[in-house]
Amino acid sequence: MNMEYENMQLFEDQPIRCAWNEAEEEWYFSIVDVVAVLTESKNSAAYWRKLKQRLKAEGNETVTNCHGLKLKAVDGKRRLTDVANTEQLLRIIQSIPSKKAEPFKLWLAQVGKERIDETLNPELIAERLIATYERKGYTKEWINQRLMAISARKELTDEWKERGIKKGKEYAMLTDELTRAWSGMTTRQYKKMKGIKKESLRDNMSTTELVLNMLAETATKEFSEAERPKGFSQSVSVAKRGGKVAGDARKAIEKGTGKAVITNKNAMELNHVVTQMIEASVNVVIDNENEENS
Repeated sequence: MNMEYENMQLFEDQPIRCAWNEAEEEWYFSIVDVVAVLTESKNSAAYWRKLKQRLKAEGNETVTNCHGLKLKAVDGKRRLTDVANTEQLLRIIQSIPSKKAEPFKLWLAQVGKERIDETLNPELIAERLIATYERKGYTKEWINQRLMAISARKELTDEWKERGIKKGKEYAMLTDELTRAWSGMTTRQYKKMKGIKKESLRDNMSTTELVLNMLAETATKEFSEAERPKGFSQSVSVAKRGGKVAGDARKAIEKGTGKAVITNKNAMELNHVVTQMIEASVNVVIDNENEENS
């Protein structure tokens, strides 16, 4: 199955892994995740195995036509997972006694509509991304910077593709080079410092860290467009010089402020500080209102 991209949708704050098939314009959902939501079973995989056996014995063609797809598990590893499109999933749901069945059907319809709408109007993707970050407690300033960073990263990877760089390992190696050049650490070392593993490093950066990382990627792209390096080996030196531009900026900021730009705080800690500030502001407003009303 040729999937355009993987995603995580939430039904009543519970994650459902899914993948979008661009050719079919169809979502494929992890059946085990759906079973977990509908049955609240402690072992949704075992529940699905038994249900699948029963449906096959009954001659249910829906189960036979379900595909297997490698999706990312909780531990970050990709494992083969049974998936079903919306039509197949609706038929499977009919065999699961659950009070959540009807709300889930409505949710399925909404998810499908949103993705089709986004295909016609890409701005909706950005709107959904903003809403997701807002729910996680990020500031508007950070969210705006993150969106620009996504755009800068896309421009850089497009340039790498033009230069014959292979997506995956070579992208990661070049990213390590420019990250080391501006931060003094590889991506893995940076993540370790922040106490994260599989999470996105950029989602765990402060606003200043995001700005410098974006500067490194933008400078690398500009240098690459001007010099047109051939292949990976020539692109390594370009990535190092692009990263150095941001590294020099980091040192200048640190010299001017007298404190380190790079923080070991991850998203949870950064957003906790923001939440405390918001709560403190709300409490001040409430106290002022109480004083005015007394």
